[in-house]
Amino acid sequence: MRAQFVTSEILIGLRRNLTMTIAVIITTSVSLALVGGALLMNKQVGLMKSTWYDKIEVSVFLCNKIVDTPNCHSSDVTQAQRDQINADLTSNPQVQKVYYESKAEAYKNFEVQFRNSPEIVKNTSPDALPESFRVKLKDPSKYDVVASAVAGEPGVDQVTDIRKTLAPFFKFLNGMRDAIIVVAGVALIACALLIFNTIRVAAFSRRRETGIMRLVGASNLYIRLPFLLEGALAGAFGAGIAFGFLAVAKMTFIDRVLHPAITFTPFVGWHEVASTIPWLFGIGVIISVLSSFLAIQRHLRV
Repeated sequence: MRAQFVTSEILIGLRRNLTMTIAVIITTSVSLALVGGALLMNKQVGLMKSTWYDKIEVSVFLCNKIVDTPNCHSSDVTQAQRDQINADLTSNPQVQKVYYESKAEAYKNFEVQFRNSPEIVKNTSPDALPESFRVKLKDPSKYDVVASAVAGEPGVDQVTDIRKTLAPFFKFLNGMRDAIIVVAGVALIACALLIFNTIRVAAFSRRRETGIMRLVGASNLYIRLPFLLEGALAGAFGAGIAFGFLAVAKMTFIDRVLHPAITFTPFVGWHEVASTIPWLFGIGVIISVLSSFLAIQRHLRV
C-alpha cells in the first residue's frame, strides 16, 4: 500500500511538472554525455600512450642515399655499419629491446597508414623511406644516454625521442579532455539548479497533500521519498540517454570514420564505452537526489 502510494505520488508529480521534468532529463543527458566523453577521451589517450610508448621510445633512422643529409651525404648505410649500430644498441644496459624495420617494412606500414590517400602513396618511392631501429628502453628517462651512444655513428642519420615528438599531440588531447570536463561541470551545475527548482515547484504544488500526511503522522522520510525518487528517476533517464549518445558516437564517428581512416592506433571499444555506465548513472542519480533533498529541506515547510 505504501509503495503504491509513493508510486502514485511520483506519477502525479511528473505529470504536473511534465515540461520541467523533460527539461531536466535533456539537461542531465547532455551534461552526462559530456562527462562520458571526457572519460572516453581519457581512456583513449591512455590507450594510445600504452600502444606507442610501450612499443617504441627511441627511433634510430639510418642513412638513405635518396635523401641528402649532413650526417649521410647521399650514401646508404652499409651492412657493417648496420651491424655495429645494432650491436651498440643491444649491448647498451639501458635498452630493453631493439626492433629493426627495413625499407620494405617501412613502405608497407606507410601504405597501410596512408591507404586513404593514394596520391601520397603513389608519389612516394619505396626507397625514399629509411630503414631504422626502434628501441624500447628500460627507463624512458634515460633517452639521452642511448641517443648519445649512437648519434653521430657512421650510418646513423638521426635519433628521435618519440615521447618528445608526441608530447604536443597528447598535450592537445589532454587539453580537449580538460575543456570537456569544464563544460560538463558547468552543465551539471545548471542541471542541479534546474532539478532544485523543479522539485521546489513540485513541493509547493503539493503542499496541501503534504500537510495532510503530516497530520496523520507520516514520517519525514515517507513525505520526502516521492520527491527524492522523482529526482532520481530524472537523473537515471538522463544517464540512459547520455549512454545512448555515447553508443551512437562510437558506432558512427569512431567505427565508421576514425577507425577506417587511422589504422596505426587503436581506439576505445565497447568495453570502454560500457565502463562509463556506472559513472553516468552514479553521477546522474547522486546529483539529482542531492538537489532534490536540498530543495525539500529549504522549501518544504508544512
